[in-house]
Amino acid sequence: MTDTLDPKITAAPANAGSDENVTRPPQPRPAVVQPPALKRRVPKVSDLAPLMQFKKPEFSKAARLRRASTIWELRDIAKRRTPKAPFDYTDGAAEEEITLRRARQAFQDIEFRPGILRDVSRIDLRTDILGKESRLPFGIAPTGFTRMMQSEGEYAGSQAAEAAGIPYTLSTMGTASIEDVATAAPNGRNWFQLYLWTDRDRSLELIERAAKAGNDTLMVTVDTAVAGARLRDVRNGMTIPPALTVKTVLDASYRPAWWFNFLTHEPLTFASLSRYTGTVADLINSMFDPTLTYEDLDWLRETWKGKLVVKGIQTVEDARRVVDHGADGIILSNHGGRQLDRAPIPFHLLPEVTAALKADNSNAAVILDTGIMSGADIVAALALGADFALIGRAYLYGLMAGGREGVDRTIQILEKDMTRTMALLGVSKVSDLNPDHVRLLQR
Repeated sequence: MTDTLDPKITAAPANAGSDENVTRPPQPRPAVVQPPALKRRVPKVSDLAPLMQFKKPEFSKAARLRRASTIWELRDIAKRRTPKAPFDYTDGAAEEEITLRRARQAFQDIEFRPGILRDVSRIDLRTDILGKESRLPFGIAPTGFTRMMQSEGEYAGSQAAEAAGIPYTLSTMGTASIEDVATAAPNGRNWFQLYLWTDRDRSLELIERAAKAGNDTLMVTVDTAVAGARLRDVRNGMTIPPALTVKTVLDASYRPAWWFNFLTHEPLTFASLSRYTGTVADLINSMFDPTLTYEDLDWLRETWKGKLVVKGIQTVEDARRVVDHGADGIILSNHGGRQLDRAPIPFHLLPEVTAALKADNSNAAVILDTGIMSGADIVAALALGADFALIGRAYLYGLMAGGREGVDRTIQILEKDMTRTMALLGVSKVSDLNPDHVRLLQR
């Protein structure tokens, strides 16, 4: 016997016993079981009935206002319902309106920085401003000629503010008197805004009337040495009272409700002033004092016993100086872009001003206006150091959209915005907002 293998016997391959190279017949795929919900069927009438509930059209003022979820939507309603001249008086600004656009853009050019895992089941929007509590961290700014926008004017604004528990500011150029506003909103917190006239006796008379009517804060505006070039008003021929030209009559034909209200209520006048006929710019240029100095502020501080705030601050130096002269607060404001075009933007100034006053150990309140169109804008301002905010155009859009109910809707929208924004930031109360919650983006 030998160890030689039989040549007929072939050696098994090295991977013998492995299934790797074995070709198998295709296996049948398991049947897919279709979920019952995806099987086609003929719909039943009983299934269709809940889907075919047609909503009855609503054309009431209340329904119109409910559909507005933003201040911009209130603005759209206001534009449809208000003649061009008064709408543009509210909506417009000076010259090319660069300042107003920049002010609104400033609020867009931020990034919120939220915190997580915080208890935000309850959001508290209360804050203290100038010695008293406000239920919300904003109030209504002074606006001139307000009953021109909608016949309820200052009465709607003051009563809505009273109901909301926030301050209301009456303008020297308001179309309701100091006394009438106090009567309309007897339990409200009413402030009075003063333009110092060349006739100091007339200014003193207004100051005394404001004190007697219960106003606890005097707001002196200092950025109107002359009137800004509000070109929309020039083009529209905006006068006091409004002129009935062919153009205005045609414009009014699309807005009969506004004209009905206008013609069936008391004629428009500046209630704190004598009757005046002419343009708004002419009134400012003829009555308001371009010679104002810090000595006049000292006189006001001695004369007015309540809280004194200065509106129209646009530099750090001026903020510090008015506080040194006795102001209890400052309002960072460029007059809504209606005076000097290309003016500083209050929101941009805010961090620097608050830092400077803090360095001076000042307790002066820092209030901000201009460009605010949402509650998120207000939250951003508070985070960067503002103690309070004022709304002007936002409230007037609501007024033009629906009178008192429209102003209520403005406040509701802003409150809802702030509540949602703070919850998403992980902040439950106003005092917890700080600069870490906002980052300014570079453009």
